[in-house]
Amino acid sequence: MAVRLVVTINAAAGKGTELAQVFRQRCLDVAKEPGCQEFEVFQSVLNPDKLALLELWQDQATLDAHAKVNATRAPLPDGLRAAGGSREDYQYNKTR
Repeated sequence: MAVRLVVTINAAAGKGTELAQVFRQRCLDVAKEPGCQEFEVFQSVLNPDKLALLELWQDQATLDAHAKVNATRAPLPDGLRAAGGSREDYQYNKTR
């Protein structure tokens, strides 16, 4: 069964656009991983310092493999993220 992740990311004040740009390359890289069906970041129109990362993985095994790869990636540059991000995991059942 596919696994959908919705990750809320809060940028430091005034750094939302810069953080979104940093995520651009990461999204391209992760999208090439086996089992990745979606890995996209969205920036809020109302609050540009709030981003949402939407992930869709083929199954839990491919998400677990991604987590191992992700642990080896360089961290995001300091000063771009604010504290307070949250993560919500969903089991994804297609309705159409």
